Amino acid sequence: MADHHHNHHEPIGAKLADAARATLEAKAEQWTPMRAAIFDALAAEDKPASAYDIADAVSKARGKRVAPNSVYRILDLFVTNNIAMRVESANAYIANAHPGCHHDCIFLVCRNCREATHVDDDKVTDEVRAVAEHEGFRPERPVIEILGTCAKCAA
Repeated sequence: MADHHHNHHEPIGAKLADAARATLEAKAEQWTPMRAAIFDALAAEDKPASAYDIADAVSKARGKRVAPNSVYRILDLFVTNNIAMRVESANAYIANAHPGCHHDCIFLVCRNCREATHVDDDKVTDEVRAVAEHEGFRPERPVIEILGTCAKCAA
């Protein structure tokens, strides 16, 4: 894998939903009204959101209760298809601003404001994969999370 390093910023706009829909449909999955509503709610969040946060937002928007279990299933589908990413330490999700971009995740998670910045650095994640393989372990989806304080909170 080529050395690749860039930051992904918070997703915005209808173009992101269009990209997510195209990505899902390219994998023979349907873009249902519920999936669209969940994606829109997730993309509107400025911090990682739990399934309960998303269920509340969608319930309010639709005027009827949406069960968190249904949201979890859809979020899992989104993660599997690279249109959302899971921040493990927060048990929360963020919309993937670049669904066509496939990299192992590195998250910088602020303990103060809960913001998570997604950074891609193939050199770092390739090394993590190599260490795992050296130990006889077959990595599937490395996720690296660095907990600390973001620049805004540190100022």
